[in-house]
Amino acid sequence: MSIYLQLHPVSPQRRFVRQAVEALRGGAVIVYPTDSCYALGCHIGDKAALERIREIRQTDRNHHFTLVCRDLAEVGKYAVVENWQYRLLRAYTPGPYTFLLKASRETPRRLKHERRGTIGLRVPDHPVTAMLLDELDEPVMSSTLLLPGDDLPLTDAKEIYERLGRSVDVVLDGGNCGLTPTSVIDLSGERAVVVREGRGDVGPFAAATTV
Repeated sequence: MSIYLQLHPVSPQRRFVRQAVEALRGGAVIVYPTDSCYALGCHIGDKAALERIREIRQTDRNHHFTLVCRDLAEVGKYAVVENWQYRLLRAYTPGPYTFLLKASRETPRRLKHERRGTIGLRVPDHPVTAMLLDELDEPVMSSTLLLPGDDLPLTDAKEIYERLGRSVDVVLDGGNCGLTPTSVIDLSGERAVVVREGRGDVGPFAAATTV
């Protein structure tokens, strides 16, 4: 069974977060809270853990995984960001958005969308996520915790533990995260395209272009 750690949602216990970080570095798949739904996460360089997440989610090779980053400096390492894109990212991060961008040369091939060469990146606004990324000192490879056959993401950490206790290694309980996933904005072309309307307001992106 996995390890279940109950954290304070506003002032998380650093010792518990450090325990999760050590597990990530050792090849673990974890469940952690964000500002829109719980997520499955693993170390960015761990191919086996990434495949475990694929198995849990039952996704194919064209599924967009997300690199969850601390800040725009990390985003810029793994994505090609032009000035107009940077202005949007700066205005709407941290927040409940996932941005699709062209992956940089720094990004391992297995993390890119096979056909488009893009990657999803996000900077959440949640104390647990912020501490996790600070302790890890690099992004977390992630996917929304939406299980096959479910219409909505799981939002109760105890239920997650009961259902996935034998499939993941650590469950970080940061309280209820809600049922609405991120808004997904494709910035890989010449203008912003709303791919999915979620928790983040998509209005500002409707008219956003390179101009």
